[in-house]
Amino acid sequence: MENRVKIRRALISVSDKAGLIDLAGKLNGMGVEIISTGGTMAKIKDAGMHCISIATFTGSPEILDGRVKTLHPKVHAGILFRRDEEEQWAEMTRQEYKPIDLVVVNLYPFEKTIADPKADDRDKIENIDIGGPTMIRAAAKNFEFVAVVVDPVDYGAVIGEMEKNDGALSLETRRKLAAKVFSLTTRYDRAIAGFFAGEPKPETTPEKDEFTLSFSKVQDLRYGENPHQSGAFYRLKNYRGLTLAEAQQHSGKELSYNNIADIDATLDMIVEFSQPFAVVVKHANPCGAATAMTLAEAYRMAYETDPLSAFGSIIGLNRVIEIDTARLLHETEFVECILAPGYSEEALALLKKKKTRRLLSLPGILENLPSDDKVYKYIRGGTLVQDRDIIDVDPTKVTIPTKRKPTEAEMESLIFGYKLVKHVKSNAVLICRGTAAVGIGMGQTSRVDSSLLAVKRAGDRAKGGTCASDAFFPMPDGLEVVAEKGVTAFIQPGGSRGDPEVIAAADRYGVAMVFTGIRHFKH
Repeated sequence: MENRVKIRRALISVSDKAGLIDLAGKLNGMGVEIISTGGTMAKIKDAGMHCISIATFTGSPEILDGRVKTLHPKVHAGILFRRDEEEQWAEMTRQEYKPIDLVVVNLYPFEKTIADPKADDRDKIENIDIGGPTMIRAAAKNFEFVAVVVDPVDYGAVIGEMEKNDGALSLETRRKLAAKVFSLTTRYDRAIAGFFAGEPKPETTPEKDEFTLSFSKVQDLRYGENPHQSGAFYRLKNYRGLTLAEAQQHSGKELSYNNIADIDATLDMIVEFSQPFAVVVKHANPCGAATAMTLAEAYRMAYETDPLSAFGSIIGLNRVIEIDTARLLHETEFVECILAPGYSEEALALLKKKKTRRLLSLPGILENLPSDDKVYKYIRGGTLVQDRDIIDVDPTKVTIPTKRKPTEAEMESLIFGYKLVKHVKSNAVLICRGTAAVGIGMGQTSRVDSSLLAVKRAGDRAKGGTCASDAFFPMPDGLEVVAEKGVTAFIQPGGSRGDPEVIAAADRYGVAMVFTGIRHFKH
């Protein structure tokens, strides 16, 4: 078993075209012959690169609307034959078959299709891949002589290794890539089995005495929250909503346990806003957020909330990133990850220049948000279950107990702040100017301490701003800390025994206060 295998011929057939052109270009440049199918071949040829159709390679046409194209002895013999056995070489020669050294395949998006409420049974069944799993399993079985790539995230590392080793890949790399194949096909087949068995999505309500959750592994992680803890990322089977398990990574290092946890918190914030929105997240808390007329302006304001805390942050945006926003992001000193629905080609090329920065896209960020979603919090020997906190404040149903009423602009700012404060760890106090956060106090054991932290971070920007509190002010002191800095309007749930004293304090300062009747604790 030789350690390195030189890649001379590659078969590429991908449903996910991300990174395809760059991969094909690099392979072409190293003299690798490319065999391809259907839409993959068309995209490669449209980019001006040479490739051979699977029909030309096999001598048989694609038939049955593409159901049969790679299921051919020339394909599977080329993948499966052992290069260290003379008789198998002789048989390949007699049959005039050629070896295939690299298989690049990702499967039809079955899991995504069954999660789509618009897809009918025929759509779902047609997205059960047959040829793809067969090829990648064959290549993985024969990893001693063949490399197989099923994840666009691996393209960069594979090409990098080939460039360093005269077009060859090591046994260690081939084995690692093969392991990903069997992990993928296991998950894929479980999803198909669940579909045919009629498995419903998990239902957990206070009325149910028992429920079962089933997970499939997405990936192993280098470690957990800390290096001495092991970690892995699993997906809830048959989950129908938006999930990071479907995100595509375009560049950067492997995601860590903490990255995934923070990006998931970022995703929760992104889906709250329909206007162009940007958020900067650190340790699952927003340290800056804003909406604006353009995505670039929203990011600029979000970053300016707390530039110090933005170092090493996660950035989330709810629009496709164009070059204007990309330039601002690129100038940010150190960013762990960026999550957005997508990137323009120009923006992606610029952002990829920082090799360690992780770039993720999730096209359905503002779609497919189930109203009955559950949140699970695991404790020793059990789990807590609750509905996701998706309730919004209706401005027509709030009460305003103060003498001064908020202006229209203040009310818009208060509603923005109240949407955001529910994603801040309690106790949470958040100061805004318009629809941009300028000071955030989070995670304190006293609401006064959270208020002090918020005004410290806001500084002079607090003057003329608004303030959102995730729970009521039990006494006037927290409100007074903020009002003394010039904040003109407050929003909070109300309902405290101390409400009369808090209202009286608001009237003394001449500020408006809105009671929502909705608390947003986040522990």
